[in-house]
Amino acid sequence: MKWTADPALMRDPVHLVAFGFGSGLSPWAPGTFGTLIAIPITIFVMQFGFAAHLGFAIFATLFGIYVCGESARRLGVHDHPGIVWDEITGFAVTMLTVPANVYWVLAGFALFRLFDIWKPWPIREADHSLPGGLGIMLDDVIAGIFAAAILLGVRHIL
Repeated sequence: MKWTADPALMRDPVHLVAFGFGSGLSPWAPGTFGTLIAIPITIFVMQFGFAAHLGFAIFATLFGIYVCGESARRLGVHDHPGIVWDEITGFAVTMLTVPANVYWVLAGFALFRLFDIWKPWPIREADHSLPGGLGIMLDDVIAGIFAAAILLGVRHIL
């Protein structure tokens, strides 16, 4: 199936969430736009403390396995480019180790996008070898863990 940016998809609640409330409709770099929409969502959640942030990251992952898998099934495309809930979740995971200030947010954004695009091992394995929503979500969660680990290391050095 050819990538489509059909706004009519947003009438379906599954696609609305999977496509990051419309951010995945971008004709170029939908993953980057999905990560951009993740910034205010994650900063909002972070104000309620670490436990709420961790709870959101876990919920977003489990919910994402369903919603991304169902969206992909309905579209007939595994990991359609417009599905960006996985980027929203991956960024939430990235930010688990740092406070919500502009420097950490920018560093988290850059590191998460780097790992999500580059896909070093085992991120690439998760992306290619797991079916359905689990495969769609797990590569971004692992990219988020990698980015979070680097941010934590830098935070301890500073």
